[in-house]
Amino acid sequence: MAAPVREEVSLSKPPVIEGFHPAPRPREESFRDKFIRKTSENPFVPLGMLGTAGALTYGLIAFNHGKTRHSQLSMRARIFAQGFTIVAIVVGVVATTLKPK
Repeated sequence: MAAPVREEVSLSKPPVIEGFHPAPRPREESFRDKFIRKTSENPFVPLGMLGTAGALTYGLIAFNHGKTRHSQLSMRARIFAQGFTIVAIVVGVVATTLKPK
């Protein structure tokens, strides 16, 4: 009796499936690249964040020096900047969802 013949399976190439084209792997995006991309897509969010942080910092410094009027005005400016940031985020999300793919 003869031994059964084994076919060798090549592991070097994946099987070919007709009509199937795998999507290319997306390039890994670093933190810096993602930050630059997101900032260029919606530049008003970082501006609002900087305005919020600046008004808060100035308000705390003014409060520490006893300038209550400046402190109150800068806290109002901080709330305005926070509102601006929230509106910028919402507008950016809506614009992204409406953008054609």
